[in-house]
Amino acid sequence: MKYTHQVRAKKHLGQHFLKDEGIAQRIAEVVPFDGVAKVLEVGPGMGVMTKYLLDQAHVETWVIEIDTESVSYLQAHYTALSARIIEADFLKWNPALAFGEEPFALVGNFPYNISSQIVFKVLDLRDTIPLFGGMFQKEVAERLCAPPGNKTYGILSVLCQAYYDLTYDFTVPPEVFSPPPKVESGVMHMVRKKTDPGVGYQELKRTVKAAFGMRRKTLRNALKVLNLPSGFDHPLLSQRAEQLSWQQFVELIVAIEHGRAQP
Repeated sequence: MKYTHQVRAKKHLGQHFLKDEGIAQRIAEVVPFDGVAKVLEVGPGMGVMTKYLLDQAHVETWVIEIDTESVSYLQAHYTALSARIIEADFLKWNPALAFGEEPFALVGNFPYNISSQIVFKVLDLRDTIPLFGGMFQKEVAERLCAPPGNKTYGILSVLCQAYYDLTYDFTVPPEVFSPPPKVESGVMHMVRKKTDPGVGYQELKRTVKAAFGMRRKTLRNALKVLNLPSGFDHPLLSQRAEQLSWQQFVELIVAIEHGRAQP
């Protein structure tokens, strides 16, 4: 039986369905699919962006959707995609089940309520997700791309910028969604850097989280929770977290590790 009716937007899933075809096409084209053979779309809903991803001849489009109603709609309307529809929660899903160790691009119109969790998962999977992008709440997209010294600059800004080159692409107004959200949206994308920052990801994440945990204090006070080496000092300790670039965080971590190695 053909699934004909429209999918209901579900508040608990943070669903706002994009209804502007032009914007859907622009989002589908912001990520450069260089060097990957597969693209995974998170939360395709009724496939407004999916159709434009399917037009990308040199990549194979997959989708992952937690909403069973949306899955039924996609199976009925995108029969060529049916074998590549994954019904699962992206945050709990293991990409190796579908792709093994093969790198893939990740795109989506990301639910506002879990967008930060999605970005943290991308960072965990950074070696298999070299390309990432899509639509977020505008302030989240701006925060990811914000430079040091900006009031929105934070933990995810530092971590993303340490591993990826980021671009804020364009702003999307609320009225192009059904139902319209209460805020503007922002589209951005990230391309994996060719070299890693030079310190372990977990150490960088732990240090950055501690620094921004008390962002009003200098790093000398904020980083006390890391049990700094006795007598350790560094010029960057007089700064606050939001003033440091990812390179300066790396510099500070290297100095701390050197201090710990001293007899």
